[in-house]
Amino acid sequence: MEAPITLVVGLGNPGPTYEATRHNLGFRVVERFLKSLPRAGAPEHTAESYLWSCRYAGRQVLLQTPLTFMNKSGAAVAKIARRLQLPPEQILVVYDELDLPLGRLRLRQKGSSGGNRGIESILAELGSDRFRRLRLGIDGPHRSDAVDYVLSPFAADEQDLLERVLSEADATLKTTLRAGFTRAMNQYNSTDLRLPSAADTEAPPDKPEHEESDS
Repeated sequence: MEAPITLVVGLGNPGPTYEATRHNLGFRVVERFLKSLPRAGAPEHTAESYLWSCRYAGRQVLLQTPLTFMNKSGAAVAKIARRLQLPPEQILVVYDELDLPLGRLRLRQKGSSGGNRGIESILAELGSDRFRRLRLGIDGPHRSDAVDYVLSPFAADEQDLLERVLSEADATLKTTLRAGFTRAMNQYNSTDLRLPSAADTEAPPDKPEHEESDS
């Protein structure tokens, strides 16, 4: 039987300087999820992070945003995992992914860091690659200026798509917590928000024909 996700970690960098940057998508997904809960409450400042304890889908869930900066995220995650004796399979990490385009989200069960420094840190501190991931594309594969790019804000013409990404990531997270990781992976991994939805491509209804009068 699949282990339920108990700890959700959003990756990012603390402080207003980084708030709107591409590297802070993990923070923003956690924030959006918390805003949808009627009684999320204030976070505890512990383990070099903010930690929220809340109920969702009938069980207790923890949400964490490390305050260590991205490349030291693993220290904060490992402290909570050790304190609660959580196996890696019960941890879901939400973060930005250079190798996916903006508009693509991918759930992944395990694997390498893909060059993300936050994931590298978590791999090293947990000593395992078996934690779950929700990867959010930011559209920058093979960029020579990758460091500057991830620390830059989204462009004005990306804002509409970004809003859809945040909404879809929130729905993905909720499905994962409610129905399980595998169910969410099957449901969301093929989604491409760059493509028009069925509603966008439906033909408009035919206009009623005007009846001719007898006069």
